[in-house]
Amino acid sequence: MKYNFDKNLGEFLENEPMKNHTSFKVGGPCELFVRPKDEKSLIEILKIIRKNNYNFYILGNATNVIVKDQGYKGIIISIKNRLKDVKVDGLKITAGAGLSLKELSQTAYENSLSGLEFANGIPGTVGGAMTMNAGAYDGEMKNVVESVRFIDNLGNIREYSNEEMDFSYRHSKVGDENLIVLSATFVLEKGDKEKIREKFQEFDRRRKEKQPLDLPSAGSTFKRPEGYFAGKLIDDSGLRGFRHNGAGVSQKHCGFVVNYDNASASDVLETIEIVQKVVYDKFSVKLEREVKIIG
Repeated sequence: MKYNFDKNLGEFLENEPMKNHTSFKVGGPCELFVRPKDEKSLIEILKIIRKNNYNFYILGNATNVIVKDQGYKGIIISIKNRLKDVKVDGLKITAGAGLSLKELSQTAYENSLSGLEFANGIPGTVGGAMTMNAGAYDGEMKNVVESVRFIDNLGNIREYSNEEMDFSYRHSKVGDENLIVLSATFVLEKGDKEKIREKFQEFDRRRKEKQPLDLPSAGSTFKRPEGYFAGKLIDDSGLRGFRHNGAGVSQKHCGFVVNYDNASASDVLETIEIVQKVVYDKFSVKLEREVKIIG
């Protein structure tokens, strides 16, 4: 399909291989890969997309998605390293959807604000974190978000309060209503810089010890099933280190499916299905994917 955009609105790449942009390092080409210049450009691009009924998908750091080998028929908009404005006002931080959670938590640290320590090692963006109610180490976005600014289905710019976002485990209104996050405001507490830094170091140490950070993955592959831990179920099913073509279950943490050796998206998706089947056959527990699949 031929797409018509004003090239001043950003960077436009045709037939761009998505394996260059996802943390899993898998995925075929999308018809058009777009990096908007800024928030204003993004709003303009979305107007053109809506007017022409183009198929589109918004990506942040792409640390929680798998693009299929056939690629994506449509436009993928990447806000990674775009929409990164950040403003500190007393105990509040307002951050653009493209700001990484590392940059966000570092901003909090520099201003002696506590509450975002858990987010320092999560590899996503503010937009992705609002979509998934990102969390780690007993912290989650639900506890620190005051409000979220977004574009709704009709193209209007609106804002939801924390309550209206309907945050729950790995869920928010963003997915339910196909909202496009522009920015979020966080309310934090005055903290001690040294203590905040110690927490960063403690969480980093725990991550390095337990997670396969040396291999491409999308982090934790499965949601936590009620009353169980996905990693333990997979381990108890005898799947630690299991391999399927180029993909497999991490030797270090069974909750992670990883790209061992030049895996295709199919290798990864088939590995996920095998794990789900084996765990269900053994324990009658359905493992639900945490990663999103596109294409």
